[in-house]
Amino acid sequence: MIGFFCKKMNLSYWEHNTWFKNIDFCIVGSGIVGLSCALQLKKKFPTSKVLVLEKGILPQGASTKNAGFSCFGSVSELLSDLKTHSAEELYDLVHQRINGLELLKSSLGEKQIDYQQYGGNELFLTKERALFERCYSGLKSLNQLLHPIFKADTFYLKTNAFNFKNTLPNLIHTPFEGQIDTGKMMQALLQNVQSKGVMVLNSTEVHSFSSDAESVHIELEGFNFKAKHLFIATNAFARNLWNLKVTPARNQVLVTKPITSLKLKGTFHLNEGYYYFRAIHNRILLGGGRHLDTKGETTSALDITPNIQMALEDLLKQVILPGQSVEIDQRWSGILGVGQQKRPIIKAISNRVYCGVRLGGMGVAIGSHVGQKLADLIDV
Repeated sequence: MIGFFCKKMNLSYWEHNTWFKNIDFCIVGSGIVGLSCALQLKKKFPTSKVLVLEKGILPQGASTKNAGFSCFGSVSELLSDLKTHSAEELYDLVHQRINGLELLKSSLGEKQIDYQQYGGNELFLTKERALFERCYSGLKSLNQLLHPIFKADTFYLKTNAFNFKNTLPNLIHTPFEGQIDTGKMMQALLQNVQSKGVMVLNSTEVHSFSSDAESVHIELEGFNFKAKHLFIATNAFARNLWNLKVTPARNQVLVTKPITSLKLKGTFHLNEGYYYFRAIHNRILLGGGRHLDTKGETTSALDITPNIQMALEDLLKQVILPGQSVEIDQRWSGILGVGQQKRPIIKAISNRVYCGVRLGGMGVAIGSHVGQKLADLIDV
């Protein structure tokens, strides 16, 4: 009777046998990467038993909290990336993002995720003329670099005809950027994996793991089980399980109440992608601002702060909808996984344990690609 009263998860015989016995592949994280990995594993190994564990009632990072941009980087962001990446590395990054977007659309269907390709626009505030000049002077070389991907000029100058205030008269446009409904995307992904027989358990946090030659031992709250292979797909939260070069970065977002006669179409970026906004259901969705408090926003806490929210409201009132009375309906935050490099980390980190993390704020674009490559680390 020793140990009879120890704290353990109170599982029945049926629960243990159905959900935790003979697991071939266990995936930690039910976001875009985790579910895409599950789909690829079932495609490669149709009879395998795949279990996805998620610590929240919904994905905890950014998969259900992002702005729904199917983007690959604005001009100012890509030129900034050239400070830390070679031209070849930048080309590979954009190529991966485009491949990921195509994989996402083909896997789920454009209608199911409400994909719309209205194009993307980079705005420049009147005080950012120097930044605009740098971007304008870099257009030709950037278009030459990316031409093999898009078979046309990726970016070009366009008159700013959106009636924004305190912005320069020209913007930089790309016709290749689109937008999706994030909620519909994640719902479609979840329905897709479950239709393939993948099991997804929410509110189930992995505390630790260890591996041996034949299996991985996975520790939950008061309970442990074994799987043949373990995949970590928790992006910014990966450091909780393994020492990986991924830094959490919080992005705060707000969305307005419906606005009468709002006709805005497309996605919009400012200041190296640190601000972004779009229209959704006759509302403005606006996010970003973490560059205003880099230290404070380097966190995995899903909070909102007055200074960032006030900056977002100022941008809304002074630039996007000047002179209009606009009410805020909701505010939230999501956690990105970033690092000194934007190349995702996709590799084996221990015996039978693998990770696909550090998406660099491009989860919608690159998440499906990372999930597929993560699953492809398994050959047998």
